[in-house]
Amino acid sequence: MSIMPQNPAQTYRNVMESLVVEEVDRQFLKLSAKVSRYVNKAEVIAYALNRLPALYATSEKGWEQQGDRARRELNSQLVSAVRQAIAAVQRDPLRAVVPLKIGAEQESQVVLEELKALLGQGELSWRTLVDAVENALIRTARGEVTWRKRGNEAAQRNEWQDSRYYL
Repeated sequence: MSIMPQNPAQTYRNVMESLVVEEVDRQFLKLSAKVSRYVNKAEVIAYALNRLPALYATSEKGWEQQGDRARRELNSQLVSAVRQAIAAVQRDPLRAVVPLKIGAEQESQVVLEELKALLGQGELSWRTLVDAVENALIRTARGEVTWRKRGNEAAQRNEWQDSRYYL
Protein backbone atom coordinates (compact mmCIF):
# COMPACT_ATOMS: atom_id res chain seq x y z
CA MET A 1 0.00 0.00 0.00
CA SER A 2 1.53 3.32 -1.03
CA ILE A 3 0.78 6.62 0.56
CA MET A 4 0.01 9.51 -1.74
CA PRO A 5 2.41 12.41 -1.15
CA GLN A 6 0.78 15.56 0.11
CA ASN A 7 0.73 18.43 -2.35
CA PRO A 8 2.44 21.30 -0.50
CA ALA A 9 0.52 23.83 -2.60
CA GLN A 10 -2.84 22.53 -1.36
CA THR A 11 -4.17 24.59 1.49
CA TYR A 12 -6.96 24.37 3.95
CA ARG A 13 -8.51 27.24 5.84
CA ASN A 14 -11.04 27.71 8.58
CA VAL A 15 -13.84 29.94 7.30
CA MET A 16 -14.72 30.88 10.86
CA GLU A 17 -11.43 32.76 11.23
CA SER A 18 -12.39 35.29 8.56
CA LEU A 19 -15.94 35.61 9.87
CA VAL A 20 -14.75 36.14 13.44
CA VAL A 21 -12.25 38.80 12.32
CA GLU A 22 -15.05 40.61 10.45
CA GLU A 23 -17.36 40.42 13.48
CA VAL A 24 -14.63 41.62 15.84
CA ASP A 25 -14.01 44.60 13.55
CA ARG A 26 -17.76 45.33 13.47
CA GLN A 27 -18.10 45.17 17.25
CA PHE A 28 -14.92 47.19 17.83
CA LEU A 29 -16.48 50.06 15.90
CA LYS A 30 -19.18 50.20 18.58
CA LEU A 31 -16.68 50.35 21.48
CA SER A 32 -15.47 53.61 22.93
CA ALA A 33 -11.93 54.62 21.96
CA LYS A 34 -10.82 54.21 25.57
CA VAL A 35 -12.11 50.65 25.82
CA SER A 36 -10.88 49.55 22.38
CA ARG A 37 -7.38 50.80 23.25
CA TYR A 38 -7.15 48.24 26.08
CA VAL A 39 -8.69 45.29 24.28
CA ASN A 40 -6.29 43.12 22.29
CA LYS A 41 -8.03 42.08 19.06
CA ALA A 42 -5.89 38.95 18.69
CA GLU A 43 -6.99 37.74 22.12
CA VAL A 44 -10.63 38.47 21.33
CA ILE A 45 -10.37 36.55 18.05
CA ALA A 46 -8.67 33.55 19.69
CA TYR A 47 -11.17 33.52 22.58
CA ALA A 48 -14.14 33.58 20.20
CA LEU A 49 -12.69 30.97 17.84
CA ASN A 50 -12.14 28.60 20.77
CA ARG A 51 -15.89 28.74 21.41
CA LEU A 52 -17.04 28.17 17.84
CA PRO A 53 -16.97 25.12 15.59
CA ALA A 54 -14.29 25.01 12.92
CA LEU A 55 -15.47 25.02 9.29
CA TYR A 56 -12.55 24.14 7.04
CA ALA A 57 -12.45 24.41 3.28
CA THR A 58 -9.87 23.35 0.69
CA SER A 59 -11.41 24.91 -2.42
CA GLU A 60 -13.03 28.18 -3.43
CA LYS A 61 -16.42 26.45 -3.77
CA GLY A 62 -16.00 24.84 -0.36
CA TRP A 63 -15.04 28.23 1.07
CA GLU A 64 -18.25 29.77 -0.28
CA GLN A 65 -20.39 26.86 0.94
CA GLN A 66 -18.88 26.88 4.44
CA GLY A 67 -19.22 30.67 4.60
CA ASP A 68 -22.87 30.50 3.59
CA ARG A 69 -23.48 27.73 6.12
CA ALA A 70 -21.79 29.72 8.90
CA ARG A 71 -23.76 32.87 8.12
CA ARG A 72 -27.02 30.91 7.96
CA GLU A 73 -26.61 28.54 10.91
CA LEU A 74 -24.02 30.09 13.23
CA ASN A 75 -24.42 33.84 12.94
CA SER A 76 -26.05 34.42 16.34
CA GLN A 77 -23.54 32.08 18.00
CA LEU A 78 -20.67 33.95 16.30
CA VAL A 79 -21.96 37.39 17.39
CA SER A 80 -22.42 36.12 20.94
CA ALA A 81 -18.97 34.49 21.08
CA VAL A 82 -17.31 37.74 19.99
CA ARG A 83 -19.33 39.77 22.51
CA GLN A 84 -18.31 37.36 25.29
CA ALA A 85 -14.70 37.46 24.12
CA ILE A 86 -14.56 41.25 24.29
CA ALA A 87 -16.04 41.18 27.80
CA ALA A 88 -13.60 38.49 28.96
CA VAL A 89 -10.52 40.12 27.48
CA GLN A 90 -11.30 43.62 28.76
CA ARG A 91 -11.76 42.43 32.36
CA ASP A 92 -8.01 42.46 32.95
CA PRO A 93 -6.46 45.39 31.03
CA LEU A 94 -3.23 45.32 33.06
CA ARG A 95 -2.48 41.68 32.36
CA ALA A 96 0.87 41.37 30.62
CA VAL A 97 0.61 39.47 27.37
CA VAL A 98 3.54 38.18 25.36
CA PRO A 99 2.25 37.55 21.83
CA LEU A 100 3.08 34.39 19.95
CA LYS A 101 5.88 34.70 17.47
CA ILE A 102 4.66 33.71 14.04
CA GLY A 103 6.71 31.98 11.40
CA ALA A 104 7.16 33.15 7.84
CA GLU A 105 4.30 30.97 6.55
CA GLN A 106 1.88 32.22 9.19
CA GLU A 107 3.07 35.78 8.70
CA SER A 108 2.41 35.58 4.98
CA GLN A 109 -1.12 34.37 5.71
CA VAL A 110 -1.65 37.30 8.09
CA VAL A 111 -0.44 39.70 5.39
CA LEU A 112 -2.75 38.10 2.83
CA GLU A 113 -5.71 38.51 5.19
CA GLU A 114 -4.84 42.19 5.66
CA LEU A 115 -4.61 42.64 1.89
CA LYS A 116 -8.01 40.97 1.48
CA ALA A 117 -9.50 43.49 3.88
CA LEU A 118 -7.68 46.44 2.33
CA LEU A 119 -8.65 45.55 -1.23
CA GLY A 120 -12.12 44.32 -0.27
CA GLN A 121 -11.58 40.97 -1.97
CA GLY A 122 -12.40 38.01 0.25
CA GLU A 123 -11.31 35.51 -2.38
CA LEU A 124 -7.83 37.01 -2.86
CA SER A 125 -4.90 34.60 -3.07
CA TRP A 126 -1.18 35.04 -3.65
CA ARG A 127 -1.76 33.97 -7.27
CA THR A 128 -4.36 36.67 -7.87
CA LEU A 129 -2.72 39.41 -5.80
CA VAL A 130 -0.84 41.15 -8.63
CA ASP A 131 -3.99 41.41 -10.77
CA ALA A 132 -6.01 42.66 -7.79
CA VAL A 133 -3.46 45.37 -6.96
CA GLU A 134 -3.22 46.37 -10.62
CA ASN A 135 -7.02 46.66 -10.83
CA ALA A 136 -7.11 48.70 -7.62
CA LEU A 137 -4.47 51.07 -8.99
CA ILE A 138 -6.34 51.48 -12.26
CA ARG A 139 -9.63 52.13 -10.43
CA THR A 140 -7.86 54.64 -8.20
CA ALA A 141 -6.36 56.44 -11.21
CA ARG A 142 -9.84 56.67 -12.75
CA GLY A 143 -11.20 58.15 -9.54
CA GLU A 144 -13.45 55.17 -8.87
CA VAL A 145 -11.72 54.41 -5.57
CA THR A 146 -10.35 56.62 -2.82
CA TRP A 147 -8.09 55.46 -0.02
CA ARG A 148 -7.61 56.38 3.59
CA LYS A 149 -4.71 55.50 5.81
CA ARG A 150 -5.15 52.33 7.79
CA GLY A 151 -2.70 51.68 10.48
CA ASN A 152 -1.66 52.09 14.02
CA GLU A 153 -3.84 53.17 16.90
CA ALA A 154 -2.60 56.76 16.73
CA ALA A 155 -3.90 57.04 13.18
CA GLN A 156 -7.25 55.58 14.18
CA ARG A 157 -7.52 58.14 17.02
CA ASN A 158 -6.68 60.95 14.55
CA GLU A 159 -3.43 61.69 16.38
CA TRP A 160 -1.54 60.76 13.26
CA GLN A 161 -0.48 63.76 11.20
CA ASP A 162 1.13 63.22 7.82
CA SER A 163 -0.32 65.20 4.94
CA ARG A 164 1.21 62.85 2.38
CA TYR A 165 -1.58 60.38 3.04
CA TYR A 166 -4.60 62.65 2.97
CA LEU A 167 -6.82 62.43 -0.10
